[in-house]
Amino acid sequence: MKVATIRVGDGSTRAVRIDGDVAIEIPGVADVGELLATVGLDGARSATGTAHPVAALDFAPVVPHPSKIVCVGQNYKAHIAETHREPPQYPTLFAKFEDSLVGAHDDLVRPAESSLMDWEGELAIVIGREIRRAVGAEAEAAIAGYTVANDISFRDWQYRTTQWLQGKMWSASTPVGPVLATPDELPFQARIVTEVDGVVKQDGEIHDLVFGPVALIEYISTVTVLRPGDLILTGTPSGVGHVREPQERLEPGSVVSVEIDGIGRLVNRIVGDPIR
Repeated sequence: MKVATIRVGDGSTRAVRIDGDVAIEIPGVADVGELLATVGLDGARSATGTAHPVAALDFAPVVPHPSKIVCVGQNYKAHIAETHREPPQYPTLFAKFEDSLVGAHDDLVRPAESSLMDWEGELAIVIGREIRRAVGAEAEAAIAGYTVANDISFRDWQYRTTQWLQGKMWSASTPVGPVLATPDELPFQARIVTEVDGVVKQDGEIHDLVFGPVALIEYISTVTVLRPGDLILTGTPSGVGHVREPQERLEPGSVVSVEIDGIGRLVNRIVGDPIR
């Protein structure tokens, strides 16, 4: 099953179930985060609300108001190799905030303060139940599903210090969506592909992870409670612009897309900062 958060004409949002080329509203539920915290995915399966053609949908971030967004760096083996680092002993964690999120087709502004805007296509876990110190089957059962993310990074800010946060948390910089797909929707050998202006930059297999989804949930839930709708961005495969020779970056006018088999595709245009 696939569910999404869409924007409607009055400026509000609705949670919907995607049935082929039709989206069915889940009555009384504003977004996927609220869905997971209330009626759950079982409630979505039986919903019979207003129908919308999928082709006309305006996708909001799949979870617009997560209590936390935890990101994992250096987690794809191929990406670690291209950065000439050793595999980490523990997950490398940093955070984003709600203000960072945008929809699957929204424009991305390259801020006036940065000239090194980079792409990072990622698989994101969506948490479906509240957990703390989850182990094994409990951690796996907490996965409501998966979505697509682009952890847009501003490298000139990221590497100002040994802490990456300032290069990762920019407002309106992280598209997430278009849908939450339940785990059964993903083929085992699902691939993640990032393109810039139609040219493939990243092409990786989602299981090329040092720390898989269950291990990440076990580790993160040891540190903090995870709640319905929380997001975990699991890391990016090889092919980022920063390590290419010569280095590549996103410029105004570029279109960057990230697609994962079984989930869907983000497509975002880069625009210049209006304050420049």
